[in-house]
Amino acid sequence: MAVEELQSIIKRCQILEEQDFKEEDFGLFQLAGQRCIDEGHIDQLLEIIQNEKNKLCNPKELLLGLLELIEEPSGKQISQIILLLLQPLQTVIQKLRNNKAYSVGLALSTLWSQLSLLPVPYSKEQIQADDYGLCQCCKALIEFTKPFVEYVIDNKENSMENEKLKDEILKFCLKSLKCPLLTAQFLEQSEEAGDDPLKCFASEIIGFLSAIGYPFPKMIFNHGRKKKIWDYLEFEEEEDKQLSDSMASLAYLVFVQGISIDQLPMVLSPSYLLQFNMGHIEVLLQRTEESVFSKGLDLLENGLLRIEDNSLLHQYLEIKSFLTVPQGLVKVMTLCPIETLRKKGLAVLQLYINKLDPQGKYTLFRCLLSTSNHSGVEAFIIQNIKNQIDISLKKTQNKWFTGPQLISLLDLVLVLPEGAETDLLQNSDRIMASLNLLRYLVIKDNEKDNQTGLWTELEKIENNFLKPLHTGLNMSKAHYEAEIKNSQEVQKSKDHCSLNVGREEIPNMPPEMQLKVLHSALFTFDLIESVLARVEELIETKTKSTSEENMG
Repeated sequence: MAVEELQSIIKRCQILEEQDFKEEDFGLFQLAGQRCIDEGHIDQLLEIIQNEKNKLCNPKELLLGLLELIEEPSGKQISQIILLLLQPLQTVIQKLRNNKAYSVGLALSTLWSQLSLLPVPYSKEQIQADDYGLCQCCKALIEFTKPFVEYVIDNKENSMENEKLKDEILKFCLKSLKCPLLTAQFLEQSEEAGDDPLKCFASEIIGFLSAIGYPFPKMIFNHGRKKKIWDYLEFEEEEDKQLSDSMASLAYLVFVQGISIDQLPMVLSPSYLLQFNMGHIEVLLQRTEESVFSKGLDLLENGLLRIEDNSLLHQYLEIKSFLTVPQGLVKVMTLCPIETLRKKGLAVLQLYINKLDPQGKYTLFRCLLSTSNHSGVEAFIIQNIKNQIDISLKKTQNKWFTGPQLISLLDLVLVLPEGAETDLLQNSDRIMASLNLLRYLVIKDNEKDNQTGLWTELEKIENNFLKPLHTGLNMSKAHYEAEIKNSQEVQKSKDHCSLNVGREEIPNMPPEMQLKVLHSALFTFDLIESVLARVEELIETKTKSTSEENMG
């Protein structure tokens, strides 16, 4: 019915002169066209539109009508209509004599808005299935845009209209870098790169940027400066905020995916490249989507692997992003629900530590000990401090991990945050790492040599760490032993009750599970107590030996 209605309207319009063709006539055509789409007669609609006999109203009115048709659909119909109308839309714009840049911009903006509603496929299977047609649309959109890019290249007289057209293409490319390319996943196998439609789309977009005068080095290295190369563009405020996402996406595509990386000047040092990418890495790590912050991990790893160990100067840590990025890695390590990404975050943080010079490592350790608020992360940092002290004692001694500087760092390590009231179970990883570090220092550094400065600070360490730890262990063990007794009584009555573990109440736990948790806690306290006893025994042996030597 809808097809017949449309054909009837077209037959009536065919006999009208262009000047007699009114807005109401096109409104009827548009309404009938929409009914065809709604009823699924897409092929018939395309055939009618492409028929040479049916050149209807003037191009401007047809342009607006086609764009309205493109804006209407939702779900899987979006890609069907885009693929259906792109060719007629391109033809209409090319026939326009005036305001071509405005028309191209309007078309690209409308198309991108609809494209951004489609879900981005993640897996290889989803990309190949392309259920919502995003990949097909990306390919078709490139073909739609090419003639206008070529128009900009061929018209080098820099007319106002040409500059406007260049700006509209730039806006479209920047939007495309954010959606769909920011969240897009790419096929890993290099031999399949040509079969990856989203990677091909990315390559074409970066190619468009270069063709219209914005090669990626110019864009990436300029972003973040007070005056950007596109400051004169009239971006909406929200769009301007999203530019950082687009630039981060571009950096990932170039440095990790290797798209157009041959445009990169060979003279740039690895640390210089890392400095410029650090802001982009920060943007990626701040996002909550795994598909985005995982790109931050990859981009950081890519930059760090280019740098030699111990060569990244501590002065870089004066740049804000060089401290916020490792803090972002800590969030990935502690909050990400995906184990492989948590492990990747840990590995990249270790890589980052390895690349810093000694003062840089020292500065980063202080920062993360003060900000991480996570026992496992603090234990990881303390282990790294131990490794650096070991290197300093065995190889070349440096002032950052011996003497006064080290003592200042140990003040953050060999201490209980809340004294004897500290939750020992929650902080068990940190406490064990601290005790192991102290045991190492007592064994490796003689009181006579005192290279680390430990022995002159021993009284402070005992008062701030060892004595409160003894008190805390006694209190904690008494509490958990009482809980075990209570749980055993409850088990006899076959009832459920709540349980306090640390400072958290766990309600309605079966008694047998309660006992398991409580005994596990006691085992942890026994382990801490045994290491503590060993440390105190070593200290007593060392000080006694030194006293005997002095007396002798």
